[in-house]
Amino acid sequence: MAGQKNILLMVADDLGRDVVGCYGNAAVHTPNLDALAVSGSRFDLAFASTASCSGSRTTLYTGLHTHNNGTYGLTHEKNGFQTHPDIETAPQVFNQIGYKTGILGKVHVTPDSQYPWQVREESGTRNVAHIADRSKAFMQAACDEAKPFFLTVGFVDPHRDIPHRGGFGNEGVHDARIPERRFSPDDVLIPSWTNDLPEVRKELAEYYQAIHRMDWGIGEILGHLHQLGLADSTMVVFLSDNGPPFINSKTTLYEAGVRLPLLMRLPNQMSGIVNPHMVSWVDILPTFLDWAGHKGRQPAEGFYSPRRGRSILPVIDVTSVESDDVSWSRVFGSHTFHEVTNYWPTRYMRDRRYKYHRNVCWRLDFPFAMDLYASLSFQAMRNSGDAALGKPAMVGQRTFKDYIFRPPEELYDLDADPAEVRNLAADPAHKEKLLEMRAALEQWQNDTQDLWLWKDGTSIWRYRMHGYHRDGLQIPDRFDFDPENPGNLDPEAQYVELDGSKIQQTPIELKSSR
Repeated sequence: MAGQKNILLMVADDLGRDVVGCYGNAAVHTPNLDALAVSGSRFDLAFASTASCSGSRTTLYTGLHTHNNGTYGLTHEKNGFQTHPDIETAPQVFNQIGYKTGILGKVHVTPDSQYPWQVREESGTRNVAHIADRSKAFMQAACDEAKPFFLTVGFVDPHRDIPHRGGFGNEGVHDARIPERRFSPDDVLIPSWTNDLPEVRKELAEYYQAIHRMDWGIGEILGHLHQLGLADSTMVVFLSDNGPPFINSKTTLYEAGVRLPLLMRLPNQMSGIVNPHMVSWVDILPTFLDWAGHKGRQPAEGFYSPRRGRSILPVIDVTSVESDDVSWSRVFGSHTFHEVTNYWPTRYMRDRRYKYHRNVCWRLDFPFAMDLYASLSFQAMRNSGDAALGKPAMVGQRTFKDYIFRPPEELYDLDADPAEVRNLAADPAHKEKLLEMRAALEQWQNDTQDLWLWKDGTSIWRYRMHGYHRDGLQIPDRFDFDPENPGNLDPEAQYVELDGSKIQQTPIELKSSR
């Protein structure tokens, strides 16, 4: 295997950043993840584009945001979202360049024709010892075939165990090789985005146990990598698809939903790196291609070419970011659906201090994912208020009313308000920042051909594609249709410019619009 460059990608399911030991949680037990972090780079500012399982995985495998690749929400059951047939995916490109490709455990992307892993062992098992065995078998087969490999391990842990309302699959694993570790509800750490209630503590204790089991499996897989003599030729990446499966995290673009763990280790890399660069899941596939010797490789020209991400390798060992380096100091993301019944399109931009949310259909109630609505923790939170005493039910530091009813724009100073509860969008002191981030997000939506770039309550990109503006259509430059003032022929009003690349009146140009 000398000279070959292998890739091992391990994807956790619903694992938050603040429930991993190397990110500061002293109550959970993740020795193997902690050791991986010490042996390579731990990214402090790593972000998913979306906070939903299927969609997030497609951003990893395509280098495109979900509003580009077509997986706007979940794929399974009757949700039905799929990657567009003209989108090139990781297994396709790595098959083409001579790799042995495989995926074990959770897959959760469709259609199969777009994701042709050579070895596909899809499973809902939480038996991480079995997954480790199958990982070793795959790696050994690649050695026997004298081929480099790209293996993805999709852990089911620590996702909730549907349909058990408070469980995380801890009762169904019976492999004697897996050491069981139980956690006391009294010992868990309560994140700032949720509530300190008995039901929350009970579920977090179960969640910790599933995390510990996954961590043990990671240790076994990395051990097999060493036993087979592959550690010195393999890039190892560990990350999560979205934040914890609790209200106020998963399915939201708040920090708990999209700021996630990312650990990377390269052979002969500097160790113990705490990396401050802001990176996105759309950067993962370009990074893999760079490692494989195909830096900058793009798919054949298509509607959504090129990929939005870029390789992280040039900065993987760099521990500082220049203050004026915009390209590694902002990220963007999009969320449209979770389940097909959870329609709530929203977009975000984040820099090192501020976070901006554009809630496209803000007049809709924010929807509940099925497993979160059914959880015991949610039941406890929704019943935690007392109307007679004027005490509202809370979800973390925000009221349920503020969680369900959100304004068209949200702007947060994360230095002063890391929980994102004090919306500054209407604050005159932050008007300049609001306009800057609004313009940057709209420019990004324009650059990524986002169908949810809305003005006057309609999709700008659809009208551009069909050319109605060439026949005199005027679209007012405002977020929502105004039924009190519906006209679009006011000579003094501002209208959207559809020709060229401009969507708004005074767009700003960015050094990087990922």
